[in-house]
Amino acid sequence: MKDPNNTRNTAPRRGSPLWIYFVVVILLGVAVCAAAFAGLTGPDLDALAGNPVFWILGCFIVFGELRPIITPGSTETNGATTSTTFAFAALLYAGLPVAAALQAIAVVTCGVFRGRTPHRIAFNAAQYTLSLGAAQLVLALAGDLATPSSTWVPDGDDLPAIALAGTVYFLCNDTLVGSAVALHERVSLIKALRWDLAYQVLVHLALLGLAPLMVIAMDRSALFVPLILLPFIAVYLNASVAVRREHQALHDGLTGLPNRKLLIVRTEEALAEARGAEKRSAAGRAAKRGPVLRPSRRRAVPEERDQRAGLFLLDLDRFKEVNDTLGHPTGDRLLQLVAHRLTHSVRPGDLVARLGGDEFAVLLPSVRDEAAAREVAARLRAALGEPVRLDGMSFDLEASVGIALFPDHAPDFELLLQRADVAMYNAKEGRTGVEVYSPANDRNSPARLSMLGDLRRAIDRSELELFYQPKVSLRDGQLVGMEALLRWRHPEQGLLEPEAFLSIAEQTYLMRSITHHVVEAALAQTAAWWREDLAVQVAVNASGRDLLDMGLTETIEEGLLARGLPAAALQLEITERILMSEPAYASDTVARLAELGIPLSLDDFGTGYSSLVRLKRLPVEEIKIDSSFVGRLAESGDDAVIVRSIVDLVRTLGLRSVAEGVEDPQTARMLREMGCDAAQGWHFGRPMDADTATDWLRRNVQRAPEPAA
Repeated sequence: MKDPNNTRNTAPRRGSPLWIYFVVVILLGVAVCAAAFAGLTGPDLDALAGNPVFWILGCFIVFGELRPIITPGSTETNGATTSTTFAFAALLYAGLPVAAALQAIAVVTCGVFRGRTPHRIAFNAAQYTLSLGAAQLVLALAGDLATPSSTWVPDGDDLPAIALAGTVYFLCNDTLVGSAVALHERVSLIKALRWDLAYQVLVHLALLGLAPLMVIAMDRSALFVPLILLPFIAVYLNASVAVRREHQALHDGLTGLPNRKLLIVRTEEALAEARGAEKRSAAGRAAKRGPVLRPSRRRAVPEERDQRAGLFLLDLDRFKEVNDTLGHPTGDRLLQLVAHRLTHSVRPGDLVARLGGDEFAVLLPSVRDEAAAREVAARLRAALGEPVRLDGMSFDLEASVGIALFPDHAPDFELLLQRADVAMYNAKEGRTGVEVYSPANDRNSPARLSMLGDLRRAIDRSELELFYQPKVSLRDGQLVGMEALLRWRHPEQGLLEPEAFLSIAEQTYLMRSITHHVVEAALAQTAAWWREDLAVQVAVNASGRDLLDMGLTETIEEGLLARGLPAAALQLEITERILMSEPAYASDTVARLAELGIPLSLDDFGTGYSSLVRLKRLPVEEIKIDSSFVGRLAESGDDAVIVRSIVDLVRTLGLRSVAEGVEDPQTARMLREMGCDAAQGWHFGRPMDADTATDWLRRNVQRAPEPAA
């Protein structure tokens, strides 16, 4: 199966160690080939043209090179090429010129057919020529030297020489390839040779062991040669079925990239290698410290650089819009394009996998530090940022990348993936593009998980309660409404405000329970006030997730009916950022709330990028100006301009403007002069528990205090 992460077809940079190695090997191969052909005589050439065995061998070598036997766990780069059997048989039977020529023709044919680059084709041809030349040298020293005109058929006494020649062929071939892989992927030669050494030894033992039998068959009759193909065909078909099944189990069907299962295997291998490097580094440091006696004669031990492994989690931004607009077939083609760009943007040896949907993972088996990981992530985002044209439309792709490093952030795959996921969501929420895992931003840190458990119990123990803060008209000082603010009476930490615990709950199923609890408590308190003729509207905060919860509408509707309250008695406050979320904006919940007549208040206005079209279409009755602007109103001319612009915009839309965070008379006066309708803050009243708020309403609902001049 073709490996989409294989980058060996990429030409080496001119002057690089890999480029120099390729040039040396190719020149040596050409020299050996030229020397071999220089020894051919006229009778040899006549024998080549007249013996059908050589033509049959040539066809078999080409076929074996084109159709390697790929077993589970191998790829086209390390699969068993049956051309080895036929080329080695040609070497035994007719000598190096025939074997080298037929093998070179097969390599060129296969390279052209598979679209390999010229440098790779030339290297492979030279690699085989040198390996066959080394084996020929062993046979010549043993006195077994064949030519096309004087073929050689071994007997039992020749098996030791053939075994030695086959061993030399394997060692030379494997070392040449391993050196190229080591230089390409920037690993040690020992590591490159060790990757699949056992597999290669077993495969070459079988392939080279068949060569003498084939020579004997060729000497009897050319008609016996095709019979050799039958066992190869049977092995090939069985291996193909097994490989297809393995490939389906370990790769994504759409993009051909490795899936989660294969990513786990490759990551565990990378972590094991990194742990080994860490132990060797520690041993090197200990040896370098050594005994304190006679330090001048102590031999220095080179210190091995600490090795890290990196795992990236990459998620496409706004991919759902592509699927919804252009359809899933176009979305699938886009994912295939993304897979292609990612695999051609990582370093040799790195692995790109698809985890599902528009989520991809990138494994860096070796990375220097956080800065190097960020460089790779930036290169990936730059590659994806190139304009895409599909179905006559051109659009830009963006992605958010989360980075987790071993051993800095996690000791195993599952924790690495989890923390890369945390970093990715931080990048997406903060619109930064790339984020490295930080415990401070991890909602799943031990302290936060402990608080999550306490919060789950707090709902059952009724430790969550509502405080209420008045919203007052700046024109006449009358009460506009009360905002319900959630507080947690923690048994150990005291009274906690929402910032201390809601950020944890918003990422879990607990948020739904908390919201429903808040709505029920707010409706119960509102009904109690209305029974006392304190007809006040109570506002409850709702998150974007709440607007996707159809159960919220049912809870509100049933609560209003059960208590005999009109829809206007309850108001939902949502943040401006929710307007950027198409699902939340277009959800059925919003439509149902509009049908019920539940008004919305847009909170924290000025901190997001809301669309005026969406703003006008939503059942919004008021806009709350964020306290970050209001608090600096008297000090910052820029903030004053912003607030005045928002007030004018809200008035134009026919909505009510409410300023948050008003804490002094001067700010209240400036807001009133700007035409702001209402205000909320400590200047008018701090958040109060239910009993205190009830007393406050009894005193002020008929005649609220005038704002200070």
